[in-house]
Amino acid sequence: EARLLALGASGPDGLTPQQARPGSGDAAGEPDWVTAFVQKKEERDMVDRLKEEQIRRKKREDRLEKIRHNVQLKYAAKRKRCEEDEAKHLLQLSKEALSQGAGEGVLDQLDHNEEELILAEYESDDEKKVVSGLEEEEDDDLEEEHVTKIYYCSRTHSQLSQFVREVQKSPFGKDTRLVSLGSRQNLCVNEEVRRLGALQLINDRCIEMQKNKHEKKSDEENEGKKRRVSRTVCPFYSYEQMQFLRDEVLVEVKDIEQLVSLGRETKACPYYGSRFAIPAAQLVVLPYQMLLHEPTRNAAGIKLKDQVVIIDEAHNLIDTITCIHSAEVSGSQLCCAHSQLSQYMERYRKRLKAKNLMYIKQILYLLERFVAMLGGNVNQNPGCQAVSQTGTVLKSINDFLFQSQIDNINLFKVQRYCEKSLISRKLFGFVERYGGPASAVKTNKENQKLAGLQNFLLTLQQGSDKEGDPPVEAEHDHLRTASPLMQIEGFLSALTNANQDGRVILNRQGTVGQSSLKFLLLNPAVHFAKVVEECRAVIIAGGTMQPVADFREQLLCCAGVDPARVVEFSCGHVIPPENILPIILCSGPSNQQLEFTYQTRDLPQMMDETGRILCNLCNVIPGGVVCFFPSYEYEKQVYGHWEKTGLLSRLAAKKKIFQEPKKANQVEQVLVEYAKCIKRCSQTGGQMTGALLLSVVGGKMSEGINFSDDLGRCVIMVGMPYPNIKSPELQEKMTWLDKTMPRAAGQAPSRVLIENLCMKAVNQSIGRAIRHQKDFASILLLDHRYARPAIFNKLPQWIRERTQVKPAFGSAFAELRKVRTFISCAA
Repeated sequence: EARLLALGASGPDGLTPQQARPGSGDAAGEPDWVTAFVQKKEERDMVDRLKEEQIRRKKREDRLEKIRHNVQLKYAAKRKRCEEDEAKHLLQLSKEALSQGAGEGVLDQLDHNEEELILAEYESDDEKKVVSGLEEEEDDDLEEEHVTKIYYCSRTHSQLSQFVREVQKSPFGKDTRLVSLGSRQNLCVNEEVRRLGALQLINDRCIEMQKNKHEKKSDEENEGKKRRVSRTVCPFYSYEQMQFLRDEVLVEVKDIEQLVSLGRETKACPYYGSRFAIPAAQLVVLPYQMLLHEPTRNAAGIKLKDQVVIIDEAHNLIDTITCIHSAEVSGSQLCCAHSQLSQYMERYRKRLKAKNLMYIKQILYLLERFVAMLGGNVNQNPGCQAVSQTGTVLKSINDFLFQSQIDNINLFKVQRYCEKSLISRKLFGFVERYGGPASAVKTNKENQKLAGLQNFLLTLQQGSDKEGDPPVEAEHDHLRTASPLMQIEGFLSALTNANQDGRVILNRQGTVGQSSLKFLLLNPAVHFAKVVEECRAVIIAGGTMQPVADFREQLLCCAGVDPARVVEFSCGHVIPPENILPIILCSGPSNQQLEFTYQTRDLPQMMDETGRILCNLCNVIPGGVVCFFPSYEYEKQVYGHWEKTGLLSRLAAKKKIFQEPKKANQVEQVLVEYAKCIKRCSQTGGQMTGALLLSVVGGKMSEGINFSDDLGRCVIMVGMPYPNIKSPELQEKMTWLDKTMPRAAGQAPSRVLIENLCMKAVNQSIGRAIRHQKDFASILLLDHRYARPAIFNKLPQWIRERTQVKPAFGSAFAELRKVRTFISCAA
């Protein structure tokens, strides 16, 4: 760039044309001077483009610098906002004064509101350029080139906020242009939209409000005075204010909470304001679901070409990609959507255009066939239809399409229609108006037809109550039953994957309502390939990434990455070696060999031996002890056995016992009580030395929770948490791997997968205890199988290097007593 600009500065004659390629002039039948002229012109154009980019960049830097140091500019913008707010307020008061006494007009307007529920004319199946409304504004910044940037992704918004705070504290904090991206659910500041709760509803409502803004002028021109419809427009979607927000974001590093506060203060949408800041940003912080899902990535304006992507907390990256691109719909959702859509079509049949009717009929036919595949009929209550052949069947996508007799329907066109027409949003509005049991429906002939929809929704709600759904989630359930078509759209989209990359699972259970159709993605690499191809570099990082073979083989090799491009790096831990004591224990106090296989773990002697080990440990280890079981069922079984034998009361004498709750909303409460108990015991002393938390691998406590310091002085892993290999999904994944992947070190890929899934779960759980440089803890792995080389080598390096294998309990107990002495000294 610098070389070309230097040449350009010396004038057009200073540009020396490149030598014409040998034979190129003759082949084209052109003289050399023509070829030289064309090349010269191309170089001149390149220089012009670079100069324009340099000017644009300089303007941007100057603008941001001006905002950074000129406080008056900020006050001027704020004063202007206040003036605009006051003007709007006065205008509103004037409208209210005029509308007083116009009762009939108000009623008329309410009736017209129903116009919003009718689908707009759907003109073509072809791709059309959507006018964004922002194109009306002539601003150079919209054409701004994306500067080279880093996209930093993590799993949750709280992890991203932690990262942003670290950037703010760093020496680069003041000069870095950082943008935090999030979903509308996190960034929307319009209370009316936020109240919808469900992400899909918030998305659809937001898009509809923008559409209303862009269509407002043309609607008024076309409809005249006869049918003027009042359509809601988002007050925060102001181009000028969002540009101001964009500049504020680029001037100073802000996390999502600060961005939302700024949006409320400036009356500008943080969701779109932050997106306008992407081209100029140097660091973009976002949840990795947003980056890994291509439609979401495109919608957000993320361009990965020649950029750097860092995916942090990536230990479950493969699972995340699989989950994002898999979809499941229940029989009750299919029947409910069919009922709603049929009644919607009946009510507005005369108002809908031919193309809309055609697509609605296609969707109804698809729903009918899906229910038939589950062995049911859409016209009957799914809760009352018993399934004759229960069980799980897996089919390839093509087989499913043929057997359900929908192979003659173009699913790509149906999917595109659903996206463009916003049919699920219209249907949700229709159900909100007429479907609720509390809403007063006028008793005319048309509305009598809707009574069936009310009754149907009531029976669905009663049916879900019978199944024992918790009352806490009743509101969420209502949202889910009120908008099932949104879920079904995801399933239709999944069916457009390539035949070899996924499977359809027919799960027939009890009734049609309880049965489901699930799309399972087998090859996550197809969706990750684009990220790897476009990016200049991709960093997949995490605290506990071992074993890493999965990432190399399933994600990178399958995505066509050259093995030479893959570089592996692993470093030790910041803690000194004496701060951690990992022990693999092969037998218990009564010399019972520890092997928690499905066949042996239910034996009374195994459960007794586990209890004895815990009793001994609780006698010598102060503070908190966290014990992980392979599943909720096994934890419940062991707990019940200890209650019967009296072992539980012996444990409770030393440590107060807590159990991990199954419901996510109770986790925080249990953790608070657990922490309080440990703190109380350490302050008061006495016989009670702390608390024992019985947790589950893969549960709420095994990931993202910090058992630092006294909260986790010892972590115990009972057995090896192998996944359920009888699961149809896992069996299909294993079959697919054996067919597509090479054998590694003589082991079948399916066997490697099972071991890797097990050890990833173990590594995540045992990593909960060491959370900072001065932390210390002991780790006990209760199963002799951990000592096998294939398993042992899959432990994280910093744990593996310090692990001791103890065949007998006595020597292990002696080591733990040494740790107690160390803890006393440290205290």
